[in-house]
Amino acid sequence: AVSFSSLLRGAPDPDWRMFLTAFGVCLLMFLQLRIADEFKDAEEDARWRPYRPVPRGLVKLSELRILFILAAIAQTALVLMLDLRLMIVLGIAWSYLALMSVEFFCRDWLKKRPVIYLVTHMGIMPLVDFFGTACEWLPRGSAAPAGLGWFLAASFFNGIVIELGRKLRQPADEEDGVETYSRLWGKPGGAGVWIFSLVATGVCAVMAARMIGFMWPVTIVLALVLLIALVSIRSFLNGSLSGKKIEMVAALWTLALYLMLGLVPLFLP
Repeated sequence: AVSFSSLLRGAPDPDWRMFLTAFGVCLLMFLQLRIADEFKDAEEDARWRPYRPVPRGLVKLSELRILFILAAIAQTALVLMLDLRLMIVLGIAWSYLALMSVEFFCRDWLKKRPVIYLVTHMGIMPLVDFFGTACEWLPRGSAAPAGLGWFLAASFFNGIVIELGRKLRQPADEEDGVETYSRLWGKPGGAGVWIFSLVATGVCAVMAARMIGFMWPVTIVLALVLLIALVSIRSFLNGSLSGKKIEMVAALWTLALYLMLGLVPLFLP
């Protein structure tokens, strides 16, 4: 995100503090998301997933609460090291996270509408990446660069790629009380939505890459990973590939996406 913002604006290379703040804050934000999920799903985990650390008593919710607060303190310290104004952007992401943790005050309504549930919960992804870009342009006294929308759209759809990749399973791997998209839409339906999300992410990524003059390398690399995804999803549909492997492909796609939109074009001559 930091590199893409710099390339988009034609600005000098970001300094180490920008990278450190963006990486540290975003990494801790994902930790906070996991902690928030533990609180949000505590009752369901106790009933349906007693093998997990919190229901087993290996980790206490009170300990996770302390860890969440410590993460917030560390995020604040990183922000203050770079630019106080970033607290506004971080505050927006925190606010959205807080709304997610209470299911936007309409848990039952959202649970009955899984597509809306998915879309609303993926809204955090572009907010986190927007913070990452702000670590570059805000300390330099600039405004958010034009063309950032394609990058944020790619972040949003990639969040769906990751989420669906986590929740596609073979029938033998499904668990009672565990909501998966393969159970909700069937294997073909879940696989189809996952591929659509990959394509949507790829289109947005190519448009974003076009803004920084790196369209063809991004197109080629993502097309190769998409080919791997198509082969994998075919094997998943015929029952010879587990959902865990689909999750690994989603991780590979995510790595390729962010490397090709940021670090690779930044450091290539």
